[in-house]
Amino acid sequence: MFASPIAPLQDRFGRAIRYLRLSVTDRCDLRCNYCLPKGFNGYEEPANWLSFDEMTRLVGIFAQAGVSRVRLTGGEPLLRHNLPELAARLSALPGVEDLSLSTNATQLVKHAVALKAAGVKRINVSLDSLDKGCINTITGRDSFDAIMAGIMAGKAAGFDPIKLNMVAMRGVNEHEIKRMVAFCLENDFILRLIEAMPMGSTGRNAQYLDLNPVREQLVAEFGLIPEVAELGGGPARYWQTSDGSGRVGFITPISQHFCATCNRVRLAVDGTLYMCLGQEEKFEFAPLLRGGASDEEILAALKSAIELKPERHEFKEQPGKIIRFMSQTGG
Repeated sequence: MFASPIAPLQDRFGRAIRYLRLSVTDRCDLRCNYCLPKGFNGYEEPANWLSFDEMTRLVGIFAQAGVSRVRLTGGEPLLRHNLPELAARLSALPGVEDLSLSTNATQLVKHAVALKAAGVKRINVSLDSLDKGCINTITGRDSFDAIMAGIMAGKAAGFDPIKLNMVAMRGVNEHEIKRMVAFCLENDFILRLIEAMPMGSTGRNAQYLDLNPVREQLVAEFGLIPEVAELGGGPARYWQTSDGSGRVGFITPISQHFCATCNRVRLAVDGTLYMCLGQEEKFEFAPLLRGGASDEEILAALKSAIELKPERHEFKEQPGKIIRFMSQTGG
């Protein structure tokens, strides 16, 4: 606990940093063809992973500096052993108001109840298709049944809301978008459509689809109207059904970026803080955490690191700039 109140984190462009995406592992049990290449084995050594004690300490400092939203990510976070233990520790930290999880749901049947009891309030699940063959092709394994079972286990455990993230790709799954909207409306899920980002060679090879024409089609088909309320503090722009019973979000980093309101940073499993998905600015906290630095010294480093946050990404202007994969950055 610091002796005096801490000024909230703010970057040099006046954006308040309220949201931390915390990667607990860079490993994944799937090989989604827009995320990780087949045969990839360039994972971080477990010895370099931050421990739960180190994560809890660092997140506590973030929280005291005004970061109130924390999302557990990966890779696939449920591959990290004893994740509910970490969730319970983070949700109990003063200042952490919202703890959520991004997952592919393949392991969620085993962990949903424990995670909910540990304080995880919301989950986002990657689901790019409702066609078993398409999902198995995208993920590189027979995963459809496990994903669907995990989603329903999350619903039974009481997570609310459950958001399904669909990376919309031309010629791959764009024909399924309306079907996915209907599925989510029927099951009280929130669909978030996402434009593929050029992260690493896999992301650059994804079949990019501009979501603006898609949104116009869905507005006409489902009678959607703009949603005013904030839903989770992330980058999605939401539209709702006329009766307010269902919502669809659009994440458009390429066609209509949202950098001016970016409120988030990403902490990789090795303690590297990335300021932007589409830029290289970063700061390594592991040497401080393992070198005897005080909380005050770590806070000072954090404030300096936030000053490195760039004004915007350059996915559209320089699509080949970022060679690291999404799972290495932290979701």
